Amino acid sequence: MAEALLRSLGGDRYESHSAGLDEPAPLHPLAVQAMGEVGLDISAQRSKHLNDYLDTQFDYVITLCDRARVACPDFARDNETLHWHLDDPANAPGGDADKLAAFRRVRDELRASLESWITSTRASQTR
Repeated sequence: MAEALLRSLGGDRYESHSAGLDEPAPLHPLAVQAMGEVGLDISAQRSKHLNDYLDTQFDYVITLCDRARVACPDFARDNETLHWHLDDPANAPGGDADKLAAFRRVRDELRASLESWITSTRASQTR
């Protein structure tokens, strides 16, 4: 979700990648649905493992869960690392309607955080 949102919000100013600590798995269908509601089709995206990027240099690394924050110090070198803790919406209690609401909440939190971060990075780059 974050990869698609940054691609959408940041345009060509940012190259966006996402990866996780677990083995790649199909995207959660409720993530696809929640993103589709805001006009972003992520159905063709595939999950990737953090190890796929070990030899890649990034200017920024943004972690979204505590497990990733702990694992990324070995990965994140010579860049700015940010941590935004977000609950995993797939683990939300309740049925599909409750989980969809959780995916929407996380989508909206991600969008707000990314918009703020983009504004601040653009401001610091123009100084």
